[in-house]
Amino acid sequence: MSDGNAQGPGSGSSADVARLLRQRVELGGDSLFMGGLTREEALKLAAAAERGVSPAVTASAPRIGSDKDSSPRPVSEPAKKESSRASRPAATVAAPRSTSAVLPVLPDSYDELREAALACTRCELAESRTQVVFSDGAPTARLVVVGEAPGANEDKTGVPFVGAAGKYLDLLLATVALSREESVYICNVLKCRPPANRNPMPEEISACSGYLHGQIELVKPRALLAVGSFAAQLLTGNEKTALGRLRGEVHSYRGVPLVVTYHPAALLRNPKWTRPFWDDLQLLSQVMNDG
Repeated sequence: MSDGNAQGPGSGSSADVARLLRQRVELGGDSLFMGGLTREEALKLAAAAERGVSPAVTASAPRIGSDKDSSPRPVSEPAKKESSRASRPAATVAAPRSTSAVLPVLPDSYDELREAALACTRCELAESRTQVVFSDGAPTARLVVVGEAPGANEDKTGVPFVGAAGKYLDLLLATVALSREESVYICNVLKCRPPANRNPMPEEISACSGYLHGQIELVKPRALLAVGSFAAQLLTGNEKTALGRLRGEVHSYRGVPLVVTYHPAALLRNPKWTRPFWDDLQLLSQVMNDG
């Protein structure tokens, strides 16, 4: 096109047309095919594009570029970024999964509490468990033993403390005339097995502890025995205190005497802790006999 100031029928000069076309290319707009058009037709086409009207003119000539090259003009980097942002769908932010949801009102009967626990999906352990491990022993027991969480054998059978550690616990309790068949109720802080027997996570304890509190309230034992750090810290309320500093004295859980000691699995790994465990059993026996 020749340069000039004359106005065409659609308004706008050749400079305006050039500026508009350059802007459209830089902004990633639709290309205009203008080969074989007169100056007036080109101005009409540019004016229609400026008003947002889809051009009705088409031609088979090559796309306009520079004087030396008929290939498309490269889009500048800022224009590419702007076009990319404009075409990108808005990101959807997923709501975080709550780890501190409050337990619903607990059932006031033992059977209903157990059924609620068996159907529980309050934490991710529900996705990997084989079955819920609720308890073993008599619901009218004099002693409630609280462990940490089910292991592989417990997850398979649905009964707590059935492996080697459970058998050792039964043997030790028998030395003070206690048995799960008559006088002991056994359960865990968690009702589902953590993968690979890892330690319970705080959110898992928070989600599951309401069932434990309900069990203790409904069984109404004469005393409690917490075995292992997680049970001891939860029931004493001393979440940052080491187990060795909690044992050797009588605590109170909602008015119920509480004795803390090592987990029987720890005794199998460290036989030197068997004597302290024995001492704790003597303390427990004294508490139960005095009551």
